[in-house]
Amino acid sequence: MDSQGLQTLINYYCQERYFHQVLLVASEGIKRYGNDPVFRFYHAYGTLMEGKTQEALREFEAIKNKQDVSLCSLIALINAHKRSPNPDREAILESDARLKEQRKGAGLKALYHAGLFLWHIGHHDKAREYIDRMIKMSNGSKEGQILRGWLDITRGKDSYTKKALRYFEEGLQDGNNIFALLGKAQCLEMRQNYSGALETVNQIIMNFPSFLPAFIKKMKLQLALKDWDQVVETAQRILLQDNQNVEALRMLALYHLCRDGDIEKCGRSQLILQKTQTLVERAFNLTPQESEFATELGYHLVLQGKVKEALKWYNASLTLGENNVSALIGCIQCQLIEGQLQEAEHQLEFLREIQQSIGKPAELTYLHAILAMKKNKRQEEVINLLNDALDTHFSHLEDLPLGIQYFEKLNPDFLLEIITDYLNFCPMQPASPGKPLSPFLRRCTSVLETIVRTVPGLLQAVFLIAKVKYLSGDIEAAYNNLQHCLERSPSYADAHLLMAQVYLSQEKFKLCSQALELCLSYDFKVREYPLYHLIKAQSQKKMGEITEAIKTLRMAMNLPGMRTGASSKSKCTKTEVDASHRLSIFLELVEVHRLNGEQHEAAKVLQDAIHEFSGTSEELRVTIANADLALAQGDVERALSMLRNVTVEQPYFIEAKEKMADIYLKHRKEKMLYITCYREIAERMPSPRSFLLLGDAYMNIQEPEEAIVAYEQALNQNPKDGTLASKIGKALVKTHNYSKAITYYEAALKSGQQNYLCYDLAELLLKLKLYDKAEKVLQHALAHEPVNELSALMEDGRSQVLLAKVYSKVNRPGDAVTSLQQARELQARVLKRVQMEQPDAVPAQKHLAAEICAEIAKHSVAQRDYEKAIKFYREALVHCETDNKIMLELARLYLAQDDPEACLRHCALLLQSDRDNEAATMMVADIMFRKQDYEQAVFHLQQLLERKPDNYKTLSRLIDLLRRCGKLEDVPRFFSMAEKRNSRAKLEPGYQYCKGLYLWYTGEPNDALRHFNKARKDCDWGQNALYNMIEICLNPDNETVGGEVFENLDRDLGNSSEKQESVQLAVRTAEKLLKELKPQTVDGHVQLRIMENYCLMATKQKSNVEQALNTFTEIATSEKDHIPALLGMATAYMILKQTPRARNQLKRIAKMNWNPIDAEDFERSWLLLADIYIQSAKYDMAEELLKRCLRHNRSCCKAYEYMGYIMEKEQAYADAALNYEMAWKHGNQANPAVGYKLAFNYLKAKRYVDAIDVCHQVLKAHPAYPKIRKDILDKARACLRP
Repeated sequence: MDSQGLQTLINYYCQERYFHQVLLVASEGIKRYGNDPVFRFYHAYGTLMEGKTQEALREFEAIKNKQDVSLCSLIALINAHKRSPNPDREAILESDARLKEQRKGAGLKALYHAGLFLWHIGHHDKAREYIDRMIKMSNGSKEGQILRGWLDITRGKDSYTKKALRYFEEGLQDGNNIFALLGKAQCLEMRQNYSGALETVNQIIMNFPSFLPAFIKKMKLQLALKDWDQVVETAQRILLQDNQNVEALRMLALYHLCRDGDIEKCGRSQLILQKTQTLVERAFNLTPQESEFATELGYHLVLQGKVKEALKWYNASLTLGENNVSALIGCIQCQLIEGQLQEAEHQLEFLREIQQSIGKPAELTYLHAILAMKKNKRQEEVINLLNDALDTHFSHLEDLPLGIQYFEKLNPDFLLEIITDYLNFCPMQPASPGKPLSPFLRRCTSVLETIVRTVPGLLQAVFLIAKVKYLSGDIEAAYNNLQHCLERSPSYADAHLLMAQVYLSQEKFKLCSQALELCLSYDFKVREYPLYHLIKAQSQKKMGEITEAIKTLRMAMNLPGMRTGASSKSKCTKTEVDASHRLSIFLELVEVHRLNGEQHEAAKVLQDAIHEFSGTSEELRVTIANADLALAQGDVERALSMLRNVTVEQPYFIEAKEKMADIYLKHRKEKMLYITCYREIAERMPSPRSFLLLGDAYMNIQEPEEAIVAYEQALNQNPKDGTLASKIGKALVKTHNYSKAITYYEAALKSGQQNYLCYDLAELLLKLKLYDKAEKVLQHALAHEPVNELSALMEDGRSQVLLAKVYSKVNRPGDAVTSLQQARELQARVLKRVQMEQPDAVPAQKHLAAEICAEIAKHSVAQRDYEKAIKFYREALVHCETDNKIMLELARLYLAQDDPEACLRHCALLLQSDRDNEAATMMVADIMFRKQDYEQAVFHLQQLLERKPDNYKTLSRLIDLLRRCGKLEDVPRFFSMAEKRNSRAKLEPGYQYCKGLYLWYTGEPNDALRHFNKARKDCDWGQNALYNMIEICLNPDNETVGGEVFENLDRDLGNSSEKQESVQLAVRTAEKLLKELKPQTVDGHVQLRIMENYCLMATKQKSNVEQALNTFTEIATSEKDHIPALLGMATAYMILKQTPRARNQLKRIAKMNWNPIDAEDFERSWLLLADIYIQSAKYDMAEELLKRCLRHNRSCCKAYEYMGYIMEKEQAYADAALNYEMAWKHGNQANPAVGYKLAFNYLKAKRYVDAIDVCHQVLKAHPAYPKIRKDILDKARACLRP
């Protein structure tokens, strides 16, 4: 880097206050450019700022006579003396006098460096004087203009930023000045032109690739553009140049906290707080006069719940700086936590009086709200204060780019505290679907979405969104958010508790119980929560277990505080929550007593509730419950008379009126009285929500004209609410007043309504076949600068899909496909981010992605590009695996392409979810017409399974039977039957076990392991699943353990090196699984010992194999004719290269009668003995054993493979090919070694086309498979050529 680059680097580090870096760069400059006075000056300045005042003074004294740095050295000397604990007054006066003298005749460079230094130390006005004089003297010095630009930037006003940009542009006219380019980038960033700033930074990087600050600036600009992937990439590039770079490390830490964070790392993690506290303590120890650090220490202690210690630090901070408002706010917060309400109130009054001078911090308003809650002030007063706190807080974030400062100002922890307080004023029961949201819930949703969009790793925010969605009645969204939480943190007890409520709402009672059990397993304290017992009782009630529900609720009634209310010591917010849950317990108990026919008990509990909650905010819920009881007893009039007594001043007035309306409509069928209730709500409580309720009520009784009037009144009160405008438009459409609807939408858009109204309007125009107008509306909606906001990307995606539909209608397929491709690109960006930023929207966005791909596929079919169509249909299924329409279209396409197997596969998948699908059934029938009949044994099992398809014991036997019949390809049909019978079949351990068994037998050990793993915790299937998993780990490719025939051949084909890498890992996995085996019988314990010793043998270490051999010998001695032990001995001998001893044991097994219990071990022993005979060229004896294997198992790939090998050795290539063909078929064409041998024998048998086909199959699955291309494929092709 040249001198200018080094000086710019120093300027950057001075501004960033990285003074150690200033020292290092200055040293580098001195080394390169001799005793350059400028570098010597900044070396002295760096020394000063590192606290070495005397050393710095000596350095400044040494260069103060150097012409270029004389002025800045004198200024620095004055500054250094003033920083000294005992300032030398005489020296200061002497330097000051000399400065005034020298200033008069100073040269251009002296003025420039003096101005530059004054800028660095924050004396901007003085710096401007020096630079203006320098520019005047030099008649517009470029250097001076550039520095003047930086000084204008520092003012921070838009008018000055424009001037600064002009100065930088002038400074760049003679070439790429690095300081000017950096200034230009800074200017553009301040004007929020982040893309332009990024271009300028890229220009710096291109011309000055080693200038690290440009990369740092680039990283920050990428963050401002919300491009996290690029941020991480740039940070990693910076760390390659400087592995200790603070900015890059901080950015990566920010990324992991914000994007990848989990409940352990995000939020109030005690571990992280302790580490950050240590850093703050070190900062305070270095500068004990800094009150800011003492305040920060207090804040850290509050977050850790150490309130008394925090108070000490806040008081210490106030001692250091009396005007420290943050410390005073911290003190008040501690007092409120400690219950010192009077002291806190005095302090708040004092701050209110001086508010004009200190501004209006959001934290201060929030403390007023906390005090109001603690003193039981009116709900309206508390809500207004919370609203005020939020408005103030977010006003400080306006125009701030996404960056470190934004995250600091956002302060998600503070926002979550406010939201938690808000939720105490929200209704505790979920809203009915379609009901307008409570304003509190709307506010919570807005704030939480902002937090999750910015800090998706903060799971507490995702959990609270789930809670808000649940209370809003959006159960699906709540479920999706909770799934996201629990995937990231399975031990999140509160999330399990809320998930139980979600399952209860969805009437999934078994899952509800499981969620409660999980919750309890992670946090035993939940047994003390009334809510836990309430959910459990509600679940029991829904399952008809009324007596159990009564017991659960009686247990809850005995919890501490249930009868007496919350104690005076508890927090106000907690009291409200507890009161609501307490009342819910009472009311649920009333309900279950009533359902149990115990009317007297129900009335008694209700009277208790009336007495307990009289005069509280929950009193009205008791009234509504009383009305419900009257309704249940058929006394409609009594229920109505109770509800009529509710006045507008009471908190549940709206709920009471809604209940009355519901009774009038459902029990009395009186529409006028129904609507009168909602009119009364709107008259007594005129708010947007009240008019919205009235409008929805009119829509409910099919009176859209009246609904429009109500919606318009709501819109007048809240003109920015696009959802209201959308409701009015849809209501107009319902009245078939299309022209008025179009006029309305257009007017709403002109008045600045949300852009998504464009979509509603375009949809209406498309419906009315006004295609040109629809196209114009959508083109207008899409005509904007590139966007990065997730919501805007979603809107653009929807608009592009609708535009494609418009183009299709006007027969412009090319334009339609272009729009769909653009929609697909947008949707790819959405799917990449939505999982983190808006988990509840994932299913809908995946569905849209599938729809886009399916539409592109349809266009491809129309153009007869079937391969492209298949590609996009398959992509659609990746997004939405269970979309039957897409699956059916794909199946049809495969059939048209003469690929019946693929068609059958998709039809089978389709019939699993829609067994009555006529088209799919017809396709299956068409394909199965060419298949042969099943054997009689399979027929009987089929009959049994058709009666009860989810009889998994039968299914597991059938799978084994079909394997032995060589009919494993028939198995998927039986899985389909099981899934048809029970939609939740895939969650059943028995199903997973059978699936695993099938996959294992068809040469897919990895998939098999996954399925067995899902069954291994089950009491019925777990032990067998574990044994199978261990066997797969020890022998995934189903080789002949100890066999030598294929070992050398496989090594020649390059197949052994991969296995060597994974064998140790597999053995370790098997050992872990062994620990989970809990045999209950004597035979089971013997089997466990056998497996343990197979694990030892799998290591192939001589000592381990000998140890295993001893155990097998011991078992074989104590258990007569124990086949697994004898086979174990033989295998051990083979590994130890003691073939004759192995042969003796195997011959012994060969003489025994086959039995189904030891079937697998018989098969393995016959194969191993055949392997030994083949090695000895005793092919006849080997063949006899292999035929025996195939008699008992027609799917035995290894037997076919050995037979093929024998035929090949005898040069009977056609017969060898037939056997290898069977091995290839029954091995699911998964083993490339078998494919190689099959292709080789086809080649030798002059079946060149078949050889080529098999080569292609092998290379498709294993592109790097050795030798096959050269040895077989090329030769077969050559043989085909004339």
